[in-house]
Amino acid sequence: MTLAATRSRPSLAGAFAHGSTLPVTIIVLIVIVVWYLAAIPMNRVLSEPLIAAAGGGLGNTLSISWSLPRPVLPAPHQVLIELWNTVFIVAPWRPKSLLYHCWVTLSSTLLGFILGTLLGVGLAIAIVHVKALSRSLMPWIIASQTIPILAIAPMVIVVLGSIGLTGLLPKSLISMYLCFFPVTIGMVKGLASPDPMQLDLMRTYNASTAQVLWKLRWPAALPFLFASLKVAIAIALVGAIVGELPTGAQAGIGARLLNGSYYGQTQQIWAALVAAAVMSSGLVWLVGFIERRVALAMGGRP
Repeated sequence: MTLAATRSRPSLAGAFAHGSTLPVTIIVLIVIVVWYLAAIPMNRVLSEPLIAAAGGGLGNTLSISWSLPRPVLPAPHQVLIELWNTVFIVAPWRPKSLLYHCWVTLSSTLLGFILGTLLGVGLAIAIVHVKALSRSLMPWIIASQTIPILAIAPMVIVVLGSIGLTGLLPKSLISMYLCFFPVTIGMVKGLASPDPMQLDLMRTYNASTAQVLWKLRWPAALPFLFASLKVAIAIALVGAIVGELPTGAQAGIGARLLNGSYYGQTQQIWAALVAAAVMSSGLVWLVGFIERRVALAMGGRP
């Protein structure tokens, strides 16, 4: 290897410093430090008698505040222990496993995301090609998002349950309701993004409406689509969790949160929240990965 090639290759430390790894690591460390410090006053009511019985002191204050069996705010290491016990110790197909609950929620999320994406893309295509729909349908689409999902979810669950639809579908419909909106708005913007001169050129080629859609509007809308999908997949997960709350479900992240709140198991609640955050980040990363693959297939730069 030549000296020039060695100099041109970035070092590991340089890549760490100039990429997103260092800023993210710093933010995570700050959050952990603040979390540990916040646990002390948050658990003060429970820890004060134990600290007094142990003779006081900073060491006793820290050790007791960060090791309560049912704290108001568990310390980060307590959440990690709960994650370890429910992810790696328990078999993933058992109801006590957090992976089992994550899969239940993930299945609703993915189905709702697919339905919401199809609905959003279909509405966007109709709105772009039919001007009357742009004036009549678009305000209703926007107004639909002003209704709190916590008010809609119980009604959807009860109505669908009365006609025998339970389980996966009601939760998926709630996810669909949340995630179709960003897809619709993004695709309307994307499908309308081609320059008028490009549209005129397609008309001079005597291109049909379908040809204009697939050869011009759709490729131009792909960046808008993937940007919307990243928002939609995260919202779909929130919708699936919210859909589990009013049903009294026995499985899923929402059920895990409810059980933890009923029995005062705050470690269980925070472990479920961390699992949901990790799952959401993974889904957004997956959409970004697919976006990069599609861009490369269309001739984009790596």
